[in-house]
Amino acid sequence: MALFEYFPNYIWNLSVAMALESGAQIGEIVDMCQPIRDAAAGGADAGTPQFMAKWVEMADTLIGLAEEDEARGRGFSASDKLERASLYLLVAERMQGHGHPGRKATYAKARETFDRSTMLGSLPRERVEVPLSKGTMPALYTRAPGDGPKPVVVYCNGLDSCKELLYWSKLPHALARRGISTLCVDQPGSGEALRLQELPVDPHSENWASKAVDWLEARDDVDPKRIGMTGISLGGHFAPRAVAYEPRFASGAVWGANHNWREVQDKRMKREGENPVPHYWAHVMWAFGAADMDDFLAKSTDMNLNGHMDRIRVPFLVTHGAHDRQISVAYAHDLHDQLVNAPRRELKLFTAREGGVEHVGADNMSFGRDYIADWFADTLGGRVA
Repeated sequence: MALFEYFPNYIWNLSVAMALESGAQIGEIVDMCQPIRDAAAGGADAGTPQFMAKWVEMADTLIGLAEEDEARGRGFSASDKLERASLYLLVAERMQGHGHPGRKATYAKARETFDRSTMLGSLPRERVEVPLSKGTMPALYTRAPGDGPKPVVVYCNGLDSCKELLYWSKLPHALARRGISTLCVDQPGSGEALRLQELPVDPHSENWASKAVDWLEARDDVDPKRIGMTGISLGGHFAPRAVAYEPRFASGAVWGANHNWREVQDKRMKREGENPVPHYWAHVMWAFGAADMDDFLAKSTDMNLNGHMDRIRVPFLVTHGAHDRQISVAYAHDLHDQLVNAPRRELKLFTAREGGVEHVGADNMSFGRDYIADWFADTLGGRVA
């Protein structure tokens, strides 16, 4: 398997792959990307305004078509179009630099469109807010079907994703099918928490992950003894840290092992490995609430899991793409090797035989999604068939 590479640079191709894996239509992708193909030739940062303009244009078309469906009482059809419109708006917004003209308005429209799609489509997700020591952690709660308390998985973002993209990864769908609910969170430094509340990254992820456990334990549809934790991309750093320091988690997994993210920054300064977003250094300084590069490097010092993983005493799964161009596969081995006190540990590297070889399965998310869902079914008491 290989990444769909339409543009001459990785970052733009990654955005297209994310959209395709999240429910985009290939014909709409072509219509949005064909006119801006030349704009990508100048590098990942150049041309991002043109990217946003074309993707917003397609989203606006879909919103207009959805309004026609809604006027005819066809809410399900309208919802389908609004899902894609929201997706295209969020991908376009993600490509812009902090403070770029139109970015805030695009994000607001994306959220409004997503919420309207939820309502018109009667989709099985609920927007909630988890109280933090400062502000709240916006989240999407997907309930597993059936009566009684269910196991649940807290699912966190990477550096540049949002709870809506977590939902569209379809891991919540796969978990619900197995009898497990999901809480997709915009933790500090991501999604709404960053954009609307200006809450920066907290390297000590147990601080906000523990608040998610508190919130879940207060619900009568959750089994408090069967709460798991996972994360994607940089969430592959936050999830192990949270499980190590929050003993109420019963199982853990990562979709991409971001074991020593501080070291990754040193490599990126030397142009070793691909960046996940355009305007990368401006993005990380925004996400960390850093005044300058020295401040960012100081704030990210603790983003290293060495010396912490022996605290994990529950089952833990490590997954990674064998050809990940952002985060070295060596980090997956480091994480797995250091889980010395986990009663069950597993390392799964996705290879060309099945796909999912790129960063967090950008070439094919289905294998990672199913493997992680089956892991939680095994370790939290769901079903796999």
